Amino acid sequence: MKTGTEHEYSLNGPGLVPLPESDLVLAEIGGGCDGEMPLGGAKACKELQKHVIELIPLHPSTRLTDLESSVQGGVREFSRRFAGRYRLLGLGMHPTLSLDLARVWDHGEGEYYTAYDRLFGIRQHGWLNIQALQVNFEYANESRLVSLHNRIRCLLPFLVALSAASPFVEGKAPGPVGNRLIYYRENQARIPAICNGIVPDPISSVADYRDRLSAVYEELQAQGAGILCEEWVASAGVIVRFSRPCIEIKAIDEQECVFSDMALCAFIRALARARDLKLEEDRNSLVAMTEQAIQEGTAGFGDELVALFRHAEKVATVDERRYLPLVRRRIEEGSLGQVLAERFRDTGDLKGIMQDLATCLEENRPYLGQ
Repeated sequence: MKTGTEHEYSLNGPGLVPLPESDLVLAEIGGGCDGEMPLGGAKACKELQKHVIELIPLHPSTRLTDLESSVQGGVREFSRRFAGRYRLLGLGMHPTLSLDLARVWDHGEGEYYTAYDRLFGIRQHGWLNIQALQVNFEYANESRLVSLHNRIRCLLPFLVALSAASPFVEGKAPGPVGNRLIYYRENQARIPAICNGIVPDPISSVADYRDRLSAVYEELQAQGAGILCEEWVASAGVIVRFSRPCIEIKAIDEQECVFSDMALCAFIRALARARDLKLEEDRNSLVAMTEQAIQEGTAGFGDELVALFRHAEKVATVDERRYLPLVRRRIEEGSLGQVLAERFRDTGDLKGIMQDLATCLEENRPYLGQ
């Protein structure tokens, strides 16, 4: 299955202080700050937050190793080019960013951000301090679109549990290990159908999904925000992109390194092919499970995750098997957020944690509780 990924990393100065200077960085990379800039085998582009850079592979691929090589090439070239000035950091949120230091992109596309701000107020963590790993799976026809969407919606609680990597907010560990989604699910609360509590209802056809989008568009138009009536406005944990075409997963926290991101992709891809999976389908139950995953990570999901891992192992390709041992370790030891929260409870050394994580990204090495 052809796959594409999008990786959001914070841009930091010495001491891993977030810097709202993505426009300066992109201009230095490519001579301008809008669009996608080639960077070491990947592409770099801006995000709404000026302290965030997005790296994406040059092309979607059926091979995760190709995607890993492409994105890590971008990380490696960034580190070489900006050594001593900037460092990148993964995770679902920047651990110490305070909102007074965050800045919104102030070059092209300002009309979209103005509309979002008027409707929802974007000076909040759900807008200015979130970093997602977005995974895109190509579909060939309507039947595949429907089946992929419905399978992944049922997997969302488990994906959230495994990927939870945002235990810190403004230098504190408030308790949940997946704080990004707490803010994300509320950032457009004025029109609840946009995010729909992260877990969408199942769909029966393309027309069914388009009808839901149309209902969102009607609400946006009624609020004088017709400029936002595009397919990308949908913000549930899994959405459909007709323009690519792909199913896009939006519920996953960015991890500590590209290898870890690909491990999650391998697990999801294998489960998308697995047969005879017995998954919860009731939306209320899935929402409750997702809430538990946000709060606790993998705690409470051990048996279910082990069973899912066995299904994934049976159908995994050689390419995917390279990454699955890390998934097994996360199941056994907890998500990255759980591991980091435990270290913080033991040491209180958030600066040391951040330094280690930045090194993990540069070296493409999973964090294993060192």
